[in-house]
Amino acid sequence: MRFRILGSGSSGNSALILTEGSRVLLDAGFSARRLEGLLADSGEALERIDAVFVTHEHSDHSSGIESLKKHPHLKFFANAATARAIQKNLTWSPSWQIFETGTSFQYKDLDIESFTIPHDAQDPVGFRFTNGLDCDLFSPRRTLAWVTDLGHAPPSIRDRIRESDVVVVEANHCHRMLEADPKRSWNLKRRIGGRHGHLSNERMSELLASAASPRWQRVYLAHMSRDCNSRDAVEQSLLALRSLIKCEFSIVLHGEGTAFYEFS
Repeated sequence: MRFRILGSGSSGNSALILTEGSRVLLDAGFSARRLEGLLADSGEALERIDAVFVTHEHSDHSSGIESLKKHPHLKFFANAATARAIQKNLTWSPSWQIFETGTSFQYKDLDIESFTIPHDAQDPVGFRFTNGLDCDLFSPRRTLAWVTDLGHAPPSIRDRIRESDVVVVEANHCHRMLEADPKRSWNLKRRIGGRHGHLSNERMSELLASAASPRWQRVYLAHMSRDCNSRDAVEQSLLALRSLIKCEFSIVLHGEGTAFYEFS
């Protein structure tokens, strides 16, 4: 399994997962043209993508679906509430593959687990993608956990990331920078920092410390605010974690992507 974040932040989110038998996107928060460019940089093309897995209906995760009507071969996996919320703003009907939040299912050579996350959307979910075979030295079983857009982390989420090899979790804002930001209203700051908003650096650090696992190969810190966070602020929050967690950390700055990661 190979993985790459194409872009992450309030302006758009999408990631690419490649296996021997499948090529899928996780969220489509960029236009089809933008996705085509990002995929070309990855040596891929939209014509080769099989499916899109959608976490929730907010535009930075789903706005590209309208322009993907030129690619009718794509399947779109979402729960019923998310599909309904997105469909009402579309001029076409995607090939929706509806799952129930909390269930596990298979798509080609990927095992997918969906789970609820606390965010102010209709029925937002996180995903765990697993590929490989038990007791196979050449293709060992490996799991990616995708957990962004959540205001806090209940025990169920901690359990899921603890049992994963690679974890993507948000480090959306520094609470001091958010409080001092002159562009956002008090109500918006309250929403962002609330229990159904976004994880601050401090809450991200608490989550990772409480779920720390020797299984982790890499942790990606994503969905960063352009105005209310910085690399230095995230690095500061990682100081105590680096002695506790021995894996690699990757900080994904707003609007940027990552290089491919190949699971070992």
